[in-house]
Order: sequence, then structure tokens, then C-alpha cells
Amino acid sequence: MNRKLIRPDLNEHRDQAPASPASPKPYRARRPVPPEQTNAESFYYLKQMTNKTPMVIQLLDGEIIRGTIEWYDKAALKVHRSDGPNILLLKHQVKYMYKESDASEG
Repeated sequence: MNRKLIRPDLNEHRDQAPASPASPKPYRARRPVPPEQTNAESFYYLKQMTNKTPMVIQLLDGEIIRGTIEWYDKAALKVHRSDGPNILLLKHQVKYMYKESDASEG
């Protein structure tokens, strides 16, 4: 015995159903997903690299690194230090960073 799957047309039933205030609102288009990359981070790093801005970088373990950012990529920063060798920092280990000039103002 062959069975045939019959799919009802749901649009027919939707048109026949009475509209009541308790029924859910009609489908709205969702907002578009925000972009994963806003380029704000890239803009900030490029500005600091171009100006050779002295930076203070605090790591998650409390260590403080002072120097200028030489280059960056998705996962790391290379910091040039005058008081020591250059260092490669993984971004996920950085707690926060700020301009060295901002530390003397506050």
C-alpha cells in the first residue's frame, strides 16, 4: 500500500482564521545582525602606532607594560619598550590599556 504525504497549504488556513486581539502580532522582519567588526579597534591601534603614543598596558595578572605599539593583529600586540626588549602580548591577556599621558593628568 502506497501512502502519499499531503501537506496542507497553511496560507489558506491563516486567511480563514478570524483575527482576534489575543492572536500574536503578524511577523516582523528582524533587525539585521550588527557587524562583527566595527573597525574601531583597528582605527585606535593605527592612530597610536602612527603617533608612536606611549601606552600603559595592564595585564590580567596585574603586570604593567609601558611602551609603544609597533604592530597588531587579531590576537596579539607587539610593544616596543625603551627599558627592555620588545614584547609580544596576547590580546586576551590584556585587562586594559591607556595613553601614558592620561595617567599623569588624573
